[in-house]
Amino acid sequence: MLKQRTIKSIVKTIGIGLHSGRKVEVTLRPAACNTGIVFCRTDLAMPIDIPASAMSIGDTRLASVLEKSGARVSTVEHLMSACAGLGIDNLYVDVTAEEIPIMDGSASSFVFLIQSAGIDEQAAAKRFIKVVRPVEVHDGDKFARLEPYFGFKLKFKIDFHHPAVDKTGQELEIDFADTSYVREISRARTFGFAHDVEMMRELGLARGGSMENAIVLDEYRVLNNDGLRYENEFVKHKMLDAIGDLYIVGHPLLSTYTAYKSGHSLNNALLRKLLKYEDAYEIVMFSDQKTAPRGFAYDPKTVYA
Repeated sequence: MLKQRTIKSIVKTIGIGLHSGRKVEVTLRPAACNTGIVFCRTDLAMPIDIPASAMSIGDTRLASVLEKSGARVSTVEHLMSACAGLGIDNLYVDVTAEEIPIMDGSASSFVFLIQSAGIDEQAAAKRFIKVVRPVEVHDGDKFARLEPYFGFKLKFKIDFHHPAVDKTGQELEIDFADTSYVREISRARTFGFAHDVEMMRELGLARGGSMENAIVLDEYRVLNNDGLRYENEFVKHKMLDAIGDLYIVGHPLLSTYTAYKSGHSLNNALLRKLLKYEDAYEIVMFSDQKTAPRGFAYDPKTVYA
């Protein structure tokens, strides 16, 4: 049986919110079978649990924001991406502010945190959302689409008219049957343009942003002294975000995801449209790992490769 997973022990980290600029502590705790990923605002007078859910996403300005009963947890996509990449089904995420810390701007810090806690297989079958017919959403020339596929494959194209981005390639296709999330995606950092910083801060965004947690570009080049981590880091980060956004649906998808200039808002609209049509998907489990799609089986010797 392909089993659900949680972590073995409690782990903590402290960082700064990218948009709020506030210091925040995050504690990851094991969760029972069929719990899902649950964010807990422990700093509130009456703590509130907010399960990760496509229908709980509110604000999508430069981040995915979970909301419930007036409480919110912002910028969940990088942590959700790490959970997807390591196959974590059940987890409690205690957070002491309204935003998950940006850490180094990628998912690698959260991957390390989960690795440090260890992965525990549980006595329940992992549930998948199997897409059985195409679903697509548009916003002008932007689009995102899910199509049937026995596995998880992503095709993403960005379109930034910038010399530094042009040189790295703006299109990428990855099939996780033969590609390591940890090695090939998790270290890709968020990026932004220096001329946008002042405007964003006037909107109350990017107060915690710096070259320590983002790739920063001027009109011509990357300003970070250490350059890029991947030769195509820009499109890889957009793919990292999409993986996190899609995992908010509550289960791993069996599908091909294809997108052009998509972001948090369009990704969430795609999930909502999928869930709206009961004939577009089905919940499946695998009693024998040999019948499951490649890339989902848990092997403690190779899962972090």
